[in-house]
Amino acid sequence: MAEAGFATTGQAPLWTPSPERVAHSQITAFIARVNARHGTALADYRALHAWSIAHPAAFWEAVWELGEVIGTRSGPSLVDGDRMPGARFFPEARLNYAENLLRPRDRASVALVFRGEDKVERQVSFGELTDLVSRLQQALRAAGVGVGDRVAATMPNLPETIAVMLAASSLGAVFSSCSPDFGERGILDRFGQIEPKVYVACDGYWYNGKPVSIAEKLRAAVPQMPSATTTLIVPYLGQAEEVAKSLPNGVTLEAFLAPHSPAPLSFERLPFNHPLFILFSSGTTGAPKCIVHGAGGTLLQHIKEHRLHCDLVPGDRLFYFTTCGWMMWNWLVSGLASGLTLCLYDGSPFAPNASVLWDYAAQERFALFGTSAKYIDQLRKEGVRPGETHDLSALKAMTSTGSPLAPESFAFVYEAIKPDLHLASISGGTDIVSCFVLGDPTAPVYKGEIQAAGLGMAMEVWSDEGTPVTGERGELVCTKPFPCMPVMFWNDPKGAKYHAAYFERFPNVWCHGDFAEWTTHGGLIIHGRSDATLNPQGVRIGTAEIYAQAEQIPEIVEAIAIGQDWDNDVRVVLFVRLREGAVLDAELDKRIRTQIRTGASPRHVPARILAVTDIPRTRSGKITELAVRDVVHGRPVKNTEALANPESLELFRNRPELAE
Repeated sequence: MAEAGFATTGQAPLWTPSPERVAHSQITAFIARVNARHGTALADYRALHAWSIAHPAAFWEAVWELGEVIGTRSGPSLVDGDRMPGARFFPEARLNYAENLLRPRDRASVALVFRGEDKVERQVSFGELTDLVSRLQQALRAAGVGVGDRVAATMPNLPETIAVMLAASSLGAVFSSCSPDFGERGILDRFGQIEPKVYVACDGYWYNGKPVSIAEKLRAAVPQMPSATTTLIVPYLGQAEEVAKSLPNGVTLEAFLAPHSPAPLSFERLPFNHPLFILFSSGTTGAPKCIVHGAGGTLLQHIKEHRLHCDLVPGDRLFYFTTCGWMMWNWLVSGLASGLTLCLYDGSPFAPNASVLWDYAAQERFALFGTSAKYIDQLRKEGVRPGETHDLSALKAMTSTGSPLAPESFAFVYEAIKPDLHLASISGGTDIVSCFVLGDPTAPVYKGEIQAAGLGMAMEVWSDEGTPVTGERGELVCTKPFPCMPVMFWNDPKGAKYHAAYFERFPNVWCHGDFAEWTTHGGLIIHGRSDATLNPQGVRIGTAEIYAQAEQIPEIVEAIAIGQDWDNDVRVVLFVRLREGAVLDAELDKRIRTQIRTGASPRHVPARILAVTDIPRTRSGKITELAVRDVVHGRPVKNTEALANPESLELFRNRPELAE
């Protein structure tokens, strides 16, 4: 039994796919194709994974063929495959991302479904989407957008957001987005660095049952983006015309499209690594890094994950609860390349009640429900049991990311949502616009474990000395190149920031910054971010291990742990947000300590436990231990604009309990 309650030996799986499901999976079919093509005798996922990292050129060629990628592929599939960074996949290939997402299909088929908190329900056919992209392509071209120009968007997760992205990509432009709840500084810290030629925004959005105008924020931010020769306002609250008139170079979507009628689309086919997306680091330790992802690597990686790791087939309905400021939005939209119908949602997942997303799932027959670990934990704590109230017969997979999924949440999914379900805890991030470790639909699911390393991803866990370890914790690393590595960081001409971010600790090896451990099943446990690892008395402890125990206490809604410098050492401090009416008295303090001691270990027990009414989180919903640690130590937090609730930091400042 491993520490922190993560059972890695002797436990029965929560779910095992039936032999029929394995036989009909895309993994099984893919293995058969590889065996036929290469004369191999691969028998299962593990063997396929070993082959994929031993023969990366052949593997990624096979993914290209699996996805029937539209484009030209000639020359070598991998050059300088021993260099990281520096390896080049398909250096002579040419393709266009949008062309692959808008591949020919029945015009009447449903491409997008949308639900919003304002009760709007929309379906967009493939024909309607194609026509809208065509008009946007013409309008963007008329606005001077071409290869390499940037189009930036502050938008909800609307069909129009996807259409703008596709139109920009079709022209070879680079697309970047954030959600409309970002503040003025947060928008400018991101888009000010990349200087968009066209800036796209909504007039507002809905959250928690209320419309939220962003007109004032736009009037402050847009004049500070002089590169934007067009500011395009998309209606959502019915105020687009008024907002557009108040902005430099403002134009409504209706007026922008008016001169243009649907026409055949054209696509700029560009090199494999041509920039497609600019994503941003959370920015809690300084200005956000602008991470540039290439079209080819993004496309291949997402095809691989949707088809092989999620076992989705054309016509399946793919849902991910995400904003346009999280890389899961980019992951979601690539589903069009596999003929999937994308189900979009914008608003609170608990407004008007906790059934809202499950009503949507039942009505639209989701095949995959993607969400965050925190959402699943909240359902569990509120006693929501969707499997008892909704028809989820079409649901075959559920994915969770954003933070490690607690063992209790694994069990909850199978008890309260669906017993016959492929539950995949997945992990990767903005840095690779995809996953390093994720699901294997042909293998059992064990409580608390991520099932497998991704195909083509040479994942290992290393000690501080840089040697691979099993059965103990260490740094999660990738030892071989992969095609979805960032092309570059924006405004980093010599690559110094890029190199420092991933390759400084272990030369020629990607160090991801996760504190991880292999299990006896060949799965993985992520114990938290290694930069937030606690080191009391020199022993490394992952914060996720503490949360997994503390959040089992019914009175605790959520928790955040930091290491406080104390008496020439580090002591663990746990802050807890309590359910309404609960009080952190001596009895509750003792129960928390007992739970952590017995469920994890004595050295995980905090030196101090303090109550707070809120916990700071980034705009993608991740709690931010580093910001709390800085406040506790009296250091400035460099970029509070990256936080959704920066005012919460004051709850941690100058706490007298931490001075004794």
